[in-house]
Amino acid sequence: MRYTALFKAWHWLSAFVVSGLVGTVLLRKGFLSYRANSEIIMDKLLGVGVEVLRDDAIMVAKAIRDVMWQWHIILGFMLAFLIVYRVLLAIFDKRDKIPFASLGLHKKGVRVSYYIFYASIVFMALSGFMLHFKEELALAEATFRSIKDLHEIVYNYFLIFIPLHIVGVVVAEVIEKHSTSKVEE
Repeated sequence: MRYTALFKAWHWLSAFVVSGLVGTVLLRKGFLSYRANSEIIMDKLLGVGVEVLRDDAIMVAKAIRDVMWQWHIILGFMLAFLIVYRVLLAIFDKRDKIPFASLGLHKKGVRVSYYIFYASIVFMALSGFMLHFKEELALAEATFRSIKDLHEIVYNYFLIFIPLHIVGVVVAEVIEKHSTSKVEE
């Protein structure tokens, strides 16, 4: 299949944004974990004779990662824009579509995986907005917690999708000699 330049732009922008979103979560849960960093802050300051309360160390550790977390929010808004852009691409795409029923098993699996990807992206954007605007939406704490839990569960899908997508592209490009980089003119 040949891809238009507009679709390729969407694809690479989406790859950048989704990777950034996943990266900020990995940083938040890894290097910038407030639990681990608050312990480091307390230990290092104690080593130079300054005793810090745990709550104060947690506050400092969270402040360190706040700037990075702002990028998560900015990237979330970019993702919402890219969803609208993708919908517009689909609406204005005049190419003939191969009916799902006429596809082979492999191509059906690929198409279904894309539908799952799109549904996951839309869910993540909507739930992210709901989490970000919880006060404005007057979300009850139980509702907020449920949305947050689902948002974090669906995040794990991207930890699986990204490497599988890369492997699929490598297989298509190298092994099967199909170029996914052709641009339709």
